[in-house]
Amino acid sequence: MSIKIVTLHFVQKQNRMNIKKAEFSISNTDVAKCPRDGRPEYAFIGRSNVGKSSLINMLTGKKGLALTSSTPGKTQLINHFLINDEWYLVDLPGYGYAQRGKQGREKIREIIDDYLDKREELTCLFVLLDCRLEPQKIDLEFINQLGESGIPFAIIFTKTDKLSSSKLNENISVYKDTLLEYWEELPPVFYTSSEHKKGRDEVLDYIDTINQLLDE
Repeated sequence: MSIKIVTLHFVQKQNRMNIKKAEFSISNTDVAKCPRDGRPEYAFIGRSNVGKSSLINMLTGKKGLALTSSTPGKTQLINHFLINDEWYLVDLPGYGYAQRGKQGREKIREIIDDYLDKREELTCLFVLLDCRLEPQKIDLEFINQLGESGIPFAIIFTKTDKLSSSKLNENISVYKDTLLEYWEELPPVFYTSSEHKKGRDEVLDYIDTINQLLDE
């Protein structure tokens, strides 16, 4: 199987987005209750305990905006945060948390699928992957599902500070090679460390460039 990437290709400018305002908007499990003001949305998703909340707090520069926890599977709602009164950052529930039980996992997956299938405002989905792990079946299946559904997305490798440069490069190469077994080309890829604020400018510049294109 060879999946063709559906993403946004352009020459990225160094815009250095300045987040002046980041505030909670709404939480719910029903996509019909999500904001309907037409602002673009950039959603973040990944397996439980991938470091999603820490990444969101790092990107916005607002500690505690997204609740972090040592307990996986904490996020169970669609959380909207309004950024600079211009766009939404969306914190989606983490998938694949075994201790939720089958029924709990299915409920979370229904919330995620409903959002991805019906949310027209979704501009780009950022899929978070823990750089310390080998390619996980659940992540690969989810990414391939995005391709089959034609959903634009990018990949963010998290926790890059936890590995040496050589081990990080080795793990990333294995992951990219694995993805290329299914994909004709790779989506945009970012490398982050919430602790060291690595990758913050790159991710925000990517979002800012897309927003500028939408305004043209």
